[in-house]
Amino acid sequence: MTVPFVPKILVLATEKCAYPGADAVGKAHQEYPSNVYILRVPSPVLFPEDFYLGCYSKGIDGVLIAACGSDCPYHGAYDRLAGRIDQLTSRMSAGGLDIERIRLTAICTVCIKAFLKEIAQMSDNLQRLGPVNRTLAEQLRRTSIERLQGSTRSLQPAPALQGVL
Repeated sequence: MTVPFVPKILVLATEKCAYPGADAVGKAHQEYPSNVYILRVPSPVLFPEDFYLGCYSKGIDGVLIAACGSDCPYHGAYDRLAGRIDQLTSRMSAGGLDIERIRLTAICTVCIKAFLKEIAQMSDNLQRLGPVNRTLAEQLRRTSIERLQGSTRSLQPAPALQGVL
């Protein structure tokens, strides 16, 4: 007898908008699956590309980034986050990791139905995709870290600071 695949979903929920929205689900006595793990964060833009890839390499099958959208209290953070996720999905696609494993969405403090709909859609997509390829995700994560380390090595201090640094 085979054990059915139950995808693990990580939700990064902003503390100002999406987390209160997720909390409203419980207050309304609604339910979402037990395979959903919610992490309250100040802003998902704080997480680098390799964080997401590391999640996949550790067995998280999908990441739902529930952010504030245009209501973000941190000026420009949502646009930077969207840009980072675009870059990440390009690398995932080029590396063979399905981009349906990550989703950026705006959830407000009272968006109970929207939150439940996003969870259901992510769960359905992951059920169709099957388990994440952890080895591939780890390879992509290492490449991401190497690329980041290479870009910081190429930074040179300003001529006036060379003797100081």
